[in-house]
Amino acid sequence: MADDLPENEPGAQRFRIRRGVGLLRSPGLARVADVWRSSKWVRRAGYLLAALVLAYALLWVTVIRTLPSADKLLTYQPPLPTMVRGNDGEIVSSYARERRVQLRFVDFPEPLINAFLSAEDKTFWTHGGVDVFGFAGAVVDYVTKYGSGQRARGGSTITQQVAKNILVGDEYSVSRKLKEILLARRIEGVLNKQQILELYLNEIPLGRQSFGVQAAARAYFDKDVGDLKLNEAAFLAILPKAPERYGRKKYEEQAITRRNWVLDQMVKNGWATAAQAEEAKAQPLGLVPRRSENYTADAGYFLEEVRRQLIDKFGENAEEGPNSVYAGGLWVRTSLDTQLQTAAQSALRTGLLRYSAGRAWHGPIATIDAGDRWQTELITSNISINYQDWRVGVVLSRSGGSGTIGFSDGKTAPLYGMPDAMKAGDVIAVAPSGGGWTVRTVPEVSGGMVVEDPQSGRVLAMQGGFDARLGSFNRATQAQRQPGSTIKPFVYATALDNGMTPASPVLDGTFCVYQGAALGQKCFRNFDMRGAGGTHTMRWGLEQSRNLMTVRIANDTGMDKVVRTIKNVGIGDYQPFLSMALGAGDTTVARMVNAYAALANHGRQHEQTLVDYVQDRNGKVVWKADNRECSGCNMPRWDGRPMPRFKPLGKQVMDPRTAYQVVHMLEGVVVRGTAEVLADLKLPLFGKTGTTTGPTNVWFCGGSPDIIAGLYMGYDSPRSLGGYAQGGRTAAPIFKQFVLDTRKRWSDTPFTVPAGVRMVKIDRVSGKRVFAGVPQDDERKASVIWEAFKPDTEPKRTVRAEELTAKEAVIEAIKRARAARGLPVQQDAAPADEGDFLEEQGGIY
Repeated sequence: MADDLPENEPGAQRFRIRRGVGLLRSPGLARVADVWRSSKWVRRAGYLLAALVLAYALLWVTVIRTLPSADKLLTYQPPLPTMVRGNDGEIVSSYARERRVQLRFVDFPEPLINAFLSAEDKTFWTHGGVDVFGFAGAVVDYVTKYGSGQRARGGSTITQQVAKNILVGDEYSVSRKLKEILLARRIEGVLNKQQILELYLNEIPLGRQSFGVQAAARAYFDKDVGDLKLNEAAFLAILPKAPERYGRKKYEEQAITRRNWVLDQMVKNGWATAAQAEEAKAQPLGLVPRRSENYTADAGYFLEEVRRQLIDKFGENAEEGPNSVYAGGLWVRTSLDTQLQTAAQSALRTGLLRYSAGRAWHGPIATIDAGDRWQTELITSNISINYQDWRVGVVLSRSGGSGTIGFSDGKTAPLYGMPDAMKAGDVIAVAPSGGGWTVRTVPEVSGGMVVEDPQSGRVLAMQGGFDARLGSFNRATQAQRQPGSTIKPFVYATALDNGMTPASPVLDGTFCVYQGAALGQKCFRNFDMRGAGGTHTMRWGLEQSRNLMTVRIANDTGMDKVVRTIKNVGIGDYQPFLSMALGAGDTTVARMVNAYAALANHGRQHEQTLVDYVQDRNGKVVWKADNRECSGCNMPRWDGRPMPRFKPLGKQVMDPRTAYQVVHMLEGVVVRGTAEVLADLKLPLFGKTGTTTGPTNVWFCGGSPDIIAGLYMGYDSPRSLGGYAQGGRTAAPIFKQFVLDTRKRWSDTPFTVPAGVRMVKIDRVSGKRVFAGVPQDDERKASVIWEAFKPDTEPKRTVRAEELTAKEAVIEAIKRARAARGLPVQQDAAPADEGDFLEEQGGIY
């Protein structure tokens, strides 16, 4: 009846209480209670069961609940370095903080596998993730060492080590060990033995910043795993116990003892014969010195710029994305041309050393503490050099003019010829001499150089100083410098767009401008300080780099237009001051080269790129510089319509005709102007020199239809280079050496003339049109040249009336004589001269 009462009725509650008490007093439970009171074994079993339940609950709360999923290993992607290739596909560098190379299980040689199993887990193929006897021994070892400060031996199977290395970390604690054991059981249920061993051999830390056996084989023996001998495989197998110990010279005997033990275990396990083991034991360790990865390309500045760009796009570490630079395993194809890079580096270095020859030692590269930790400090300074036989070391002591030099490998040697100002702790460059070393001076003056393909914008080479190992500051992209006269072609281009021609007469005379009450009147001068030189053609003014003519042209054209042109080609965004026409605004070598590339490419400018495309670790392209789409390019069958084509790359920043006119004038700079030092190369080259006030910077920019290069030289803290330093004397010879070193790369094909340009013969000095004769072979002395004009801008035909009358009289006399002899007379038989023919054909292209 009480079951029918509502839940909240007092009668119903009293009924349920009485029923519960009745159940407790039932005969069954009473018997259990009697057994519990009478039998101590039952009580002990109950207590044990309760303890186990409580222990499991505690284990679940503290360990099991926080365990990562073993299923993660199915899709586990280890951190891998980024590999960088040049434009020929060869690996030129890598971005890595750890040595890592991933191999498949089938790539591991059997002796190497057996060596690791003998050293770490001989029952690997049979246990289920945990070796019970090994674990029991580890527990005993832990108990006996508890409180002593000593670390107990691990007793971990390879499966447990995989769990530790990938999932739970290396914390020394009981809870971590429990996690490791539980995860090992789970891993064995998720992966097969080959998969587990593949993860282990690819991930195990083995010292020298190497993870995995392939990276370690390279680090210790400079070999691939497939080339390892039995003694070398056994050595790698001892490293998991003490990865940073056994690879050191002072622990060599301990390493040999441990290696030989592994060989004995291989014999015991049936994985090697006794004869093989004895032969292997007789071998020395044979370790190669610790070294960094060596690649054929010495392109530190280029590669550092690539690294910066990749970090901006993809992030630096794994936390920043799956394609990070130091963990994503990217494959990067760059535009680096190793031949041009080597030549650019050599040419710039030679120029810097040539300028610095005979100058006194200017001070150390850096300064460190020359105490007991000098080797560590020298290594961590990360300073080195790669030039001829030079090395970087630290002065440890001196006595008079000699002393002791120490190197990063810990070796010391005598040092001779020490300057008076040199002291202990100075990091310097030295070269071998006799039984010791002598001081070498790294040039204090520096500079930058960039080489670009004008038809694509791809940077082929970049050198940002003497050596990137001396400092990461890239003067090719980061140094803001005044370009001087290398800016002038863009001033002249603006004038050509606004009605002037290469033959336009310009006064090379004093030019002053009133700048207001505060600044007064500013008068410009030519570089040679001469104020007046008469009237000359615009071509001559550019060839001879006349400041007064340039300023006058800029003023007449309008500086607002000039700075707009300069901005359009990416050099800089300047105020419309006349001094900007002479290169007073700051810019970089990279920007100047890209602007000159637009001139050579008929005014079409491409974005400057160092990276062609980037692939992820699986080969999928995740970024590319050329991202144009081609609709219909992959259709299975031709649909009868016109062939699909890519849209042209780049941006038209200048009239193609104007760009060619400027290039044509700049060819004259090479033939008979300020860059005449290049004339004997006998190549179709254009270019412009530059020298800034001081002079503090010297420049050259130019090239061919296929290769554009630019460079500057100057001190990092600008100061005078000396009166001798000029663009034509100092910078242009660097470019010349670059061309000579890569002569086969430079084509004899001349610059092409775009549509709409008329080539007309003119007198080079006066700019007037010429109808007789042809341009001379010796272009330096030629009085008649071909000049490029836009339609209807060429000099007009001028013939005196008396010349026209005499010509007509002669023609009439010829006609009468032919008629008297009965010969046919052709009307208007006077042959057209060369000029008429060229005009009818629209010019030479």
